[in-house]
Amino acid sequence: MPDTHLAQLNIGRFRFPTDDPRMSEFMDNLDRVNALADRSPGFVWRMQDDSGNATAIPVTPDPMMAANLSVWTDVASLEHFVWNTAHRRFYRRRADWFGLMDSMHFVMWRVATGDQPSLAEAMERLEHLNRHGSTDHAFGWDHLPEAKLWRAQHCAGIAAE
Repeated sequence: MPDTHLAQLNIGRFRFPTDDPRMSEFMDNLDRVNALADRSPGFVWRMQDDSGNATAIPVTPDPMMAANLSVWTDVASLEHFVWNTAHRRFYRRRADWFGLMDSMHFVMWRVATGDQPSLAEAMERLEHLNRHGSTDHAFGWDHLPEAKLWRAQHCAGIAAE
């Protein structure tokens, strides 16, 4: 879809405060993983504050909640970053730093080329996914036939989304 890009939101609840030593490996590598995303083919934009990350941007009234919101040119570019870079190592260890969620915490949707979705819009998309399941308005990896890397990881039992 040349006139659209792919937006994604991933939220999580930190298991510990970000200055807790148990969070140090995650926090110490956050800038490196974000820089890797910024340099990745197909990367368009990501939500960040003046620090260069989004951990201090309020997601909900719960201060332990964090969000990653980004835009990619296409599914293949996002998949490559998630599964074929150093990001994968941190993704596989997400349970060390994030608690289990009671509902879906990852959503994707199409945006017009050049759009930078707001966190409010992204949270609405996530709510829609939780209420209605995958639709063209808000979807997970399973809604994308071209998500080949996700399918390979999912079938191998590595992915849970």
